[in-house]
Amino acid sequence: MSVHLPPLPPTPGDDYRPTGRSIADLVAEEHRQLLELTRRLIEPGPDPEHGRDVLVAALSRHLSGEEQYLLPAVRHAVEDANPLVDEVLAGDVELLRALQGLTDDGLPDLAARLEAHARAVDPLMQRLCAAATEEELIRLGNRLEIAEEAAPTRPHPAVPHNPPWNRIVEPAVGVVDKVRDVLAGRHTQLGELTEPPPR
Repeated sequence: MSVHLPPLPPTPGDDYRPTGRSIADLVAEEHRQLLELTRRLIEPGPDPEHGRDVLVAALSRHLSGEEQYLLPAVRHAVEDANPLVDEVLAGDVELLRALQGLTDDGLPDLAARLEAHARAVDPLMQRLCAAATEEELIRLGNRLEIAEEAAPTRPHPAVPHNPPWNRIVEPAVGVVDKVRDVLAGRHTQLGELTEPPPR
């Protein structure tokens, strides 16, 4: 294996393939959806109901999942990727800061930062896809989805952004965020928008 992941449990045959979606497909889809939602919030016309809350939650979860699984996998499998990963992490912290107290006036800056994030992650993803097997990419995709389910729904730029600490701290912070979301009646899922971004 080229990506450091815990071994799969034994299976009855050698032809076992994990089910799920590749991390490359998931991250590309999330980038498209987040950019589309940001564009819709900036353009004149009716904003999607709860759009800003959903954007903050979805982007917070997305960054958490990437930091827990995508970026460590890139560090492990891609030669000379550490400086590029460090740049992405620094940009992620700035994105999380831009999400704090997000207003309509801050949306264009957030959009520019999000576009820069996608441009920085895309070449790393291509290099990871070249270094990893399809099985590894699917297993990483499964882990990304699980991490995003447990991730914070609000920006927390001060929490750790590298394993193992982010894998311990972020789910705990995520529980607190989810309780606050329920108590406030806050919408946090793309599917809760009146017109969700296309998949």
